[in-house]
Amino acid sequence: MNLHVIPKLAEPASKPAADRAYVRLAAQIQALVAQGEFTAGQRLPAERALAERFDVSRTSLREAIIALELQGVVEVRGGSGIYVCESKPGVIRLPPAQEAGTGPFELLRARCLIESEIAALAAVTRKDADLDRIFEALTTMREQMMDKAANEEADRRFHLDIAQSTGNSVLLATVVSLWDQARGPIWEKIEQHFHTQELRQASQEDHQRIFSALVAGDADAAKQAMRGHLERVIGEFAQGWR
Repeated sequence: MNLHVIPKLAEPASKPAADRAYVRLAAQIQALVAQGEFTAGQRLPAERALAERFDVSRTSLREAIIALELQGVVEVRGGSGIYVCESKPGVIRLPPAQEAGTGPFELLRARCLIESEIAALAAVTRKDADLDRIFEALTTMREQMMDKAANEEADRRFHLDIAQSTGNSVLLATVVSLWDQARGPIWEKIEQHFHTQELRQASQEDHQRIFSALVAGDADAAKQAMRGHLERVIGEFAQGWR
């Protein structure tokens, strides 16, 4: 009896990681510099004009400019504009678009959606012990207002404690993952430009509103307070250069 061998199906090619628009955009602008359209010392067109030229959002352009600044291609001068730099060695080289990490605005929008719903759930599941932990983080944020690193660590604990108070380990792991992605040179540079003491003070007031809603057990108020907080941070990071 003849046995018919069934050929093994080829393994599907692994799907490449999603491209990061801001890295591709940075490469496009860098190519124009290399071609001589923009020369060393020249001020680039305004953000609005560049966004219209490349048909991208202002936030994508903001991330691309920061990527170029890290690579030493441009210099951002607060209150003046963005200028092309002389080529120099020893600067940070970003990975290709398909290997680049999540951009700040992409991550913040995800946090806005996910953490708002988590805050709503936490308002009806939290126990007194959860409120104690959240309040301790809130107090530390206020006491460490002048210490950026300590303030940020307390901020992280505040958000993680809220997720923990839902009693859902998957939601907690999700928030941990979101916060852990907010690392690297792109984040450091955008915070250098925009994460000020004024922003920390405004965030303290936002966090107080979130906490008050949790204490009251008001799910809708907690959701709106968290969303308002993260939308305001996005707005601060997306505003014009100081």
